[in-house]
Amino acid sequence: MNLLFCGDLVGRAGRDVVVERLPGLRRDLALDFVIANGENAAGGFGITQKICQELYQAGVDCITTGNHVWDQKETMAFIAGDPKLLRPANFPEGTPGKGAAQYQTQRGKKVVVINLMGRLFMDPLDDPFHQIEELLSTYRLGGNADAIVLDFHGEATSEKMAMGHLVDGRVSLTVGTHTHVPTADHQILPKGSAYQSDAGMCGDYDSVIGMEKTTPIARFTKKLPTERLSAATGPGTLCGIFVETDDRTGLAKRVEPVRVGGRLSQTMPQVQAAAKLATA
Repeated sequence: MNLLFCGDLVGRAGRDVVVERLPGLRRDLALDFVIANGENAAGGFGITQKICQELYQAGVDCITTGNHVWDQKETMAFIAGDPKLLRPANFPEGTPGKGAAQYQTQRGKKVVVINLMGRLFMDPLDDPFHQIEELLSTYRLGGNADAIVLDFHGEATSEKMAMGHLVDGRVSLTVGTHTHVPTADHQILPKGSAYQSDAGMCGDYDSVIGMEKTTPIARFTKKLPTERLSAATGPGTLCGIFVETDDRTGLAKRVEPVRVGGRLSQTMPQVQAAAKLATA
């Protein structure tokens, strides 16, 4: 299978570049399944039901989130009824929504998406390392799942790397979100799982992690209360990671970054015409 994970969408710039570019990416990369982290999609703070529908219509199959999932009050009311929208699985029991789900592609393949949040330098939730063991006892790569993707939303690269190595060989991809900066460590780990510490963001990179520059600079330089942060509105870059999996094992055969549009250097995987036809 060919999978695409899009990093944190930040504001309208992030939404617009995904909506504009994703239909072409689905065609050119022969994508079977697309995941996007949408926790900053609503002006940089949370996500709404309308935005979810906009992303689904553009070709997103599943939306993950993180620590900003509840920034829009309406999310608590609709998340339980939206099977494509996830929140971190290590929120306490009884929290609305779910943190893992299984989906079926048009070719009948089963894709499991797991959303977890780290605890270092974050508002700590339940132990994500314990939670992943429980989830991977339910979902087994090569068994009841043809692919498993883990979005590990966290601040510390050490915590993300530890998680990646812990689940190596048991998931197709572990990808970090939250820091909004794409890392250069995409790789296939020794037991066959793809990994990247952070997919980066989909948004305007003429910014401070997607936010208009003036207010965050003032916070650092003056140490005084400032107005609320607002999402930058310039041209967005779609940042993500492309993974080709082995249909037999579900492990990664190939992993490459994706960057299209906006300010960052562009990179786009090449997919052979035969592979495109296979998923048409």
